[in-house]
Amino acid sequence: MNSLVVVTHPTMESSAINKRWVEELKKYPEKYTVHELYKVYPDGNIDVEKEQRLIEAHGNLILQFPVYWFNCPPLLKKWLDDVFAYGWAYGSNGGDHLKNRKAALAVSAGIKKEDYSEQGKYRYTLEELLSPFETTFLYCKADYRSFYAFYGTENEQPASEIEQSAQDYLNFIDNL
Repeated sequence: MNSLVVVTHPTMESSAINKRWVEELKKYPEKYTVHELYKVYPDGNIDVEKEQRLIEAHGNLILQFPVYWFNCPPLLKKWLDDVFAYGWAYGSNGGDHLKNRKAALAVSAGIKKEDYSEQGKYRYTLEELLSPFETTFLYCKADYRSFYAFYGTENEQPASEIEQSAQDYLNFIDNL
């Protein structure tokens, strides 16, 4: 089954990393379904049943987003709140649609990797900051497979590093 990549970037056209990752994913529609939330739901009104069916029709689930204020963009949070509903994603009455589904994150982080450490400027690792996503997947009994990250996007990155990150990202998904 294809991997569903839920992309949530409010300013995709100005993105270097996420835009390049999406371009690379779209080269392989037989492997990856790219679902851009801000394009599909510019008004923020999410069709929950459509989203749930989309997840059910795919194997792996990857959430791709830029780290915003040490979290995800607001539309992704709303999507999670709405789509991962009681009775569908968790709960005592059949909520098992994420059970054993491989799930992962792909994030672009504006801050340099060394700043995401106990000794760094912000005192927390990116893994620690993303732990609510891991916990959400675990709560829904999904098979959380960690995250892929590109650091330092606040600074202009060499084209070769961006290209390499796109290849590494696809490799990450392929090896979930």
